[in-house]
Amino acid sequence: MGKRKNSSQLTPLELQIMKVLWETGPANVQTVQRRIPGSPKLAYTTVQTMLNVLHRKGRVNRVLRGRAYEYHPVLTQERAETHAVRDMIDRLFGGSVEGLLMSLVKARQLDPRKLRKLTSLVDEHELGKKEKSHGND
Repeated sequence: MGKRKNSSQLTPLELQIMKVLWETGPANVQTVQRRIPGSPKLAYTTVQTMLNVLHRKGRVNRVLRGRAYEYHPVLTQERAETHAVRDMIDRLFGGSVEGLLMSLVKARQLDPRKLRKLTSLVDEHELGKKEKSHGND
């Protein structure tokens, strides 16, 4: 029997809704429904139900504005990305980042030029972290 699905992971529909909220900021059900891509459009009640699920899970907060709730994201896009990447690395590569990178190399998604660019970005990121930590002294 498989492990229970990680509750911190967003379902595909939850992710679509969160993307709308990350892009637009606070929005009511109707605004979210209009901005979700695809055809046919999702039913208003489907979007409303999913926003209520996200609220119960603590991924969004809501405030009553007139007769409609306005929803805003609590979960940041960066945090959702971090959870999704960690989950993928754990499930597919046994927690091995090297395994992920080698898979990208084998699939020709990562070549020496891209690797140099990534190395440079990592170096910049690390330098920025050091500068921030020294600024707090």
